[in-house]
This record gives sequence, C-alpha cells and structure tokens, in this order.
Amino acid sequence: MLCMQALTPFPTNNTQKEKREFKVASQRKSMMKVVNLIAAFILLALAFSFVTAYDPSPLQDFCVAIDDANSAVLVNGKLCKNPSLATPDDFSYSGLDVPGNTSNQLGARVNIITADLMPGLNTLGVSLARIDLAPNGGLNPPHYHPRGSEVLLVLEGTLYAGFVTSNPDHRLFTKILKPGDLFVFPFGLIHFQLNIGKTPAVAIAALTSQNPGVNTVANAIFGANWPLYPEVLTTAFHLDKKLVEDLQGQEWVNPT
Repeated sequence: MLCMQALTPFPTNNTQKEKREFKVASQRKSMMKVVNLIAAFILLALAFSFVTAYDPSPLQDFCVAIDDANSAVLVNGKLCKNPSLATPDDFSYSGLDVPGNTSNQLGARVNIITADLMPGLNTLGVSLARIDLAPNGGLNPPHYHPRGSEVLLVLEGTLYAGFVTSNPDHRLFTKILKPGDLFVFPFGLIHFQLNIGKTPAVAIAALTSQNPGVNTVANAIFGANWPLYPEVLTTAFHLDKKLVEDLQGQEWVNPT
C-alpha cells in the first residue's frame, strides 16, 4: 500500500507578493487603529477643556482693552494684601445698625457693603445691604443687579415686594412680606420693594457678588447722561413727547 503525502507547493513570486501586500495592509490597519485612538483622546481632551474653561463674570459694566499698562486699571477684584498682614478688621464692618436717611423723593436708602468698605469680601463673591424704607410708600424702585442674585430678609415693617421675568412672558411674582420673611430675586431680573405699612421698614439683602451693581430702571431711561432722543421713549413707552421731555427734565434720585 502506497502512502501518499501531500506536498506543499513551493511559493511562487505571486504568492510572496500577496503575502507582502497582506502584511502591509495589516500594518496600515493597525496604524489606523492607533491614529483613531489618539484622535479620540485629543477630542476627549478638547471637550473636557471646553467644559472647564470659562470667562470669569465681570465685576464692572465694561472693560475696554488697552496696551498701555500705565493707563490700565485693575478689574474683577482688588489687589490682595499679604495674608500675614491681614487683621480681623479686614473681615468685619460696623454700622448696619444705623438707620438710613429716607428723607428723599423715594423715601428709601440702601446702604450696600462691598469690598470697598469690607476688604475681606474681595474675591469671595458676596455682599450685603441694609434697606430702609419710609412709612406709607417708601420705595426701592424697580431695578436689577447685572452681576448677582439677591435674597431679602425683612426685619421690620410690611413690604410689597416682587420681580418680573424676562421676555416674552413678563410674569409678575409678588408677595406681602413681614418680619422674618425671605424673598429671592433671581439674577438680572427687575425687582422692587414698597413699604405698605404705617411704620418704617428695614430689610437686609444678601447678594451673590462682591460688586453686584445696580441699574435703576427709571433713572437709566429718563435720567441718562446724555438724554435719549425723545422719539426713542415715545415709541417704546407709548408716551407723549411733551411728557417724555418733562420726565427727562426731572431729578432722578439714586437710593443707594
């Protein structure tokens, strides 16, 4: 009986060429996997940087770029004192027990404590204000804080307080507040406080910025410097031009 053994054919030039091409193709495929993996890591790193990177909220109305360092001013806070030189006085303030003078057109006075008066507030993102309102209609007029939210705590008196939401709804949220009551005014929304009681009212406001800013609506519109063209206001507020000019000629009191 004859045993037949299969013989492996001797590779031809074509077979060797196919092997080389297959090897090259495999190397390219492996290289593409590595490239794709690196690309994925790069995209992940970029995505992470987009999530964590941000522009800090400004602590002033605007900051015009300038190349001359000698003419520049410090923004978003103040220079920091050497920590070894800090004292307890840097972190305290006395005087909020003193009633504000409400003998003005609004019957209101707001005494706000920022890093200017209490240096230890610098960079901490908080400030505090005492609000005094005269009896029978003392008003902290409609205004907004461009850089902070506000929590109001009533200490004395009875307040009618509220805020209006932004476009397009303009929903009004109001509440009658008595001593011990809290009310929140969301970031950037127009709000107000009116003393509807027969006795002086006192409230404390905490704000989420060391310099929240305040823009009183009527003062900004009718007391702007320079005055707005009356045509802007007659159209925007549906007012007679004579009335607009009369309003622009009045003195607009700043309660702060």
